[in-house]
Amino acid sequence: MPRSAPQGHGPVRYGPPIPEDGLPVLPELAAVLARSASRPQSEPVGGGPALLAAACGYWDRRGLPAEPDRVVAAPGAPSLLLALTAALGGDVLVPRPCAAWWAPYARLLGRPVFHVATPAESGGVPDPYALLETVRRIRTEGGDPRLLVLSLADDPTATVAPPEALHAAAEAAAAEGLYLVSDETWRDTLHAPHDTVLLSPAEMLPGRVTVVTDLAGALLPPGWPAAAARFPADEEGAALRERVLDVLTALGARVAGPVAAAAAHALTEPEPVTARVAAAVRLHAPVAAAVHRALVAAGAVSRPPQAGRHLYADLGPLRGALAAHGVGDAQELEDFLADRLGMPAPGGHRFGDDLGALRVRLSTGPLLGDTDEERAECLRSPSPLELPHVQRALVQLESVFDDLRDDAQRWEPPR
Repeated sequence: MPRSAPQGHGPVRYGPPIPEDGLPVLPELAAVLARSASRPQSEPVGGGPALLAAACGYWDRRGLPAEPDRVVAAPGAPSLLLALTAALGGDVLVPRPCAAWWAPYARLLGRPVFHVATPAESGGVPDPYALLETVRRIRTEGGDPRLLVLSLADDPTATVAPPEALHAAAEAAAAEGLYLVSDETWRDTLHAPHDTVLLSPAEMLPGRVTVVTDLAGALLPPGWPAAAARFPADEEGAALRERVLDVLTALGARVAGPVAAAAAHALTEPEPVTARVAAAVRLHAPVAAAVHRALVAAGAVSRPPQAGRHLYADLGPLRGALAAHGVGDAQELEDFLADRLGMPAPGGHRFGDDLGALRVRLSTGPLLGDTDEERAECLRSPSPLELPHVQRALVQLESVFDDLRDDAQRWEPPR
């Protein structure tokens, strides 16, 4: 029986650049980087002893014990996912929607990618019944599903899957013999950490999960690429780690020496680093909540953001108003909102969603100001929503969506 085309198959491209928050570099990290800038030695492939030990300490403090011989460091999570996909082989399953870079890296290796339906409240963790159906369909058509990539504290949806949803998905994956890669980049950016329970699938399936954390999510500036992966503590985990190291060696994927020093320092979580992480969360959380209120008030559908600096919205209820502006799909929505808002607004198709669905991911970073001084002021302020430049940005955003709401009311057919 001929296989159906993998969902989302298309050119390998990313579209608009992912917005960064633009916050100033923590002085303590800049000092560590500067002290290491004259070091001539190259960091080993997979990371040197100091970086690996620091990564182990980081995971130990989160209830995920690790040893240096079960950890690998690389220049960013994309290179780790590329190496893991190459090492594991087979077809790849991802949630719908998912991080924009997951599917393109699998396609670079010629691996089919299949998106699995995901509940709105459980972004990053697919519905277990949809997962089982997808796996069985792929096998019926001659495929070889082996890898499921999921995320906790999800990008793009900014939601955190409830523990029961994660348990159900992990059990379904285990029943079908899938290996799991858990992207936990944003786990330290929970907006309400005392009210949100975040579990790692590595706690449930210790022998079937590799955890990946991109340090640029919370601990390092976005321009300093470094990430770490934690492998299972058994023979299969050791063998997978060796295969991943082989791929990283072939790619020459080393963490730059000065960045490795800064990453090791950040992973030990000294007080200045933890204070900066907390300050960034206190900044992004209320801004994301304000954007969410504006979207919902305009008639869009969006889950309240729980982590990170993004939120995901469905503008389907405003389809009539958008059609009057020539917007009929996610690409046209992306172009329309980017022009009106003056900031990137990648459509849901960038994240594996249907092109015809009017979904978009918005980020808080572009709302924090246009200069280093304005963004630094946001970080220091106990009430960032009261800063004039943040207020102006939010008023502009509210105005765009209020206009769409008003247009929708005018275009609503008579009853």
